[in-house]
Amino acid sequence: MERLQKMLAHAGVASRRKSEQLILEGKVKVNGQVVKELGTKVSASDTVEVDGVKLEKEQKVYYLLYKPRGIISAVTDDKGRKTVADLFPHIPERLFPVGRLDYETSGLLIMTNDGDLSYTLTHPKFKIDKTYVARVKGIPVKEQLRPLERGIVLEDGKTAPARVKLLSADPKQSKAIIEITIHEGKNRQVRRMFDAIGFPVQKLKRERFAFLTLHGLNAGESRELTSHEVKLLRVMAETGKIGS
Repeated sequence: MERLQKMLAHAGVASRRKSEQLILEGKVKVNGQVVKELGTKVSASDTVEVDGVKLEKEQKVYYLLYKPRGIISAVTDDKGRKTVADLFPHIPERLFPVGRLDYETSGLLIMTNDGDLSYTLTHPKFKIDKTYVARVKGIPVKEQLRPLERGIVLEDGKTAPARVKLLSADPKQSKAIIEITIHEGKNRQVRRMFDAIGFPVQKLKRERFAFLTLHGLNAGESRELTSHEVKLLRVMAETGKIGS
């Protein structure tokens, strides 16, 4: 027996958090009955339906995607915009993104149907590093970047300390390229952090997630993660470091 939301995540319906939302909205049936209790436990012999579709267990799959700008980090969009799921038309499994990149941000995004791994990779307590490269308006000096390194107060709380490096500056166009590494995933966090110190982001790209990079991929392309890479991600989530 396991909790319904955990079973939904394991089956690739969505992340565990999203699965909980589906239950609360009355979109899940167990043995023909709508269930809205998050603590409900089910077994392999129970028949589970989501939006009228019977649940079938899927093989776990893992992909690394180079998300282009102008794509929604979601499975569906009520405004009819293109989503990251649309970039996998020939994959039979129901993929969802691990975390999200906003509409105008490009870069590395993991796609999977493994709700447990998605949870551990996105929850801030597991401290998985994500590295971004930002082009900002203006050229900050080291002292102006210091608040980002200490943690900065946003409207939804104080951020954890970030690692920040000025990569280049263009005095003629008054812009700079800055690398920043965080392990949280607040909505539009990097953009809001730079806004808070007075250097708005003009362009943003996630270059690295844990040890994974975009090497060999162009925008819109993806590749399947190797079993070894998936194992390393699990080790990092559990221990905070890469195993041997």
